[in-house]
Amino acid sequence: RSFEYSQKNAVLVPVAALGVGGMLLYWLRSGRKIKTIDMGDGWWGSGERPLKGKEDESIRPFRIETSDKEIEDLHRRLDHFRFTPHVEGAAFHYGFNSSYLRKVVAYWRNQFDWRKQVEVLNKYPHFHTTIEGIDIHFIHVKPSYVPHGRAVQPLLMVHGWPGSFYEFYKIIPLLTEPARHGLNEGDVVFEVICPSIPGYGFSEAPHQKGFDSVATARIFHKLMNRLGFKEYYLQGGDWGSRITTNMAQMLPQSVKGLHLNCVFIGKQGLGRLICIMLGAYVPWLVGLSREDARLFYPFMQKNVYDVLRESGYLHIQGTKPDTAGCGLNDSPVGLAAYILEKFSTWTDKSFLHKDDGGLESKYSLDELLTNVMIYWVTSSIVSSMRYYKENFSKDPTLNAYSGYGIYVPTGIAAFPEEILHTPRVWAKDVYKNIITYSYMPRGGHFAAFEEPKLLAQDIMQFVRKVEQL
Repeated sequence: RSFEYSQKNAVLVPVAALGVGGMLLYWLRSGRKIKTIDMGDGWWGSGERPLKGKEDESIRPFRIETSDKEIEDLHRRLDHFRFTPHVEGAAFHYGFNSSYLRKVVAYWRNQFDWRKQVEVLNKYPHFHTTIEGIDIHFIHVKPSYVPHGRAVQPLLMVHGWPGSFYEFYKIIPLLTEPARHGLNEGDVVFEVICPSIPGYGFSEAPHQKGFDSVATARIFHKLMNRLGFKEYYLQGGDWGSRITTNMAQMLPQSVKGLHLNCVFIGKQGLGRLICIMLGAYVPWLVGLSREDARLFYPFMQKNVYDVLRESGYLHIQGTKPDTAGCGLNDSPVGLAAYILEKFSTWTDKSFLHKDDGGLESKYSLDELLTNVMIYWVTSSIVSSMRYYKENFSKDPTLNAYSGYGIYVPTGIAAFPEEILHTPRVWAKDVYKNIITYSYMPRGGHFAAFEEPKLLAQDIMQFVRKVEQL
């Protein structure tokens, strides 16, 4: 009998295990299908949505233009810049150093050539298309040459604040023409789509309240669909990280892979607190690597003091953006100081101690002022700032969708000077399928603008691995 019993067990146990395993797999798979952000629909145009008539879905070529009047108005305002002396030894500790600001304004007024920069901006094809009542601007760059047998991968790259589509101008040729730039080691080739977030630059600002990252995700999915792509890769940092993450949570079947150079995880709790406390002494015990510990500690300095110092703008923009925004929209010098200060300390925290904010050690003044001009000529600083209010008023901790696990293949590039470091063990709470997690050797918040080759190599490494799955 005992022999018969053990024989039955030998059959029943694996069968039961298979059954339980199958049920668990079904539950997980069905859970993934169910737990997605509802795509919904929206209307952001002026007034009520028209009851009749289909939206114009045409894709229209667009060119950036300027005029003598526009440049003369800018010069007149720069000529009337009111200088405020800084305290001795201020460097960038009080914000933008006013002596260095004088130099920037002098260069802007006397040497910066906006007409020439407009030609630079127009070197890639620009387009407009109307989605949910507003005009969406994007650039779409295809490879000039595709080696035989190599598939072209569509890649949507999304910027953040206070950046723009222009942040990607240095990385685009590396992705679309890798062979020309020494990146031809079996690398994939991309066609790159870079939209402007509505309310930023040449994308029309929403006319209705409530336009958040989920609405942006839906519009960008519609954009990719309109361009004829059923599946595509996504890449983002800053707000772009949030938007592309929402896209992966909304239509995972359309997202071949998600690559991020900035990850914000709002989840807190006892487990997280224990991890923070033990990680400084025994990082391996709580899943932190040696590199995590280096980037994460001393905890109070890097995750509290530094963040408080760098996030004053966030409270203003998350509550009453139009008040401060009207001054920035009226003064090009105020706008430049407000924007360029972020390109200093968000690139490298140590730049706080430099009189010039270290700005020209990473970027040229032409590059920095071109980004500022995109905000200036489109009068979009106020609508870009409103994006914070629309998101934080609905979701103060940006944690509302953290329960919507992301199962699409994910790649994370952790740049050492990023505002906040998110260890892989924390990222896995939300991003369930991390294929690559790279500790980058240098670089900060504006990765594509600052370290285009490093970021391009990491994107390619990630996509290559996903394509081999």
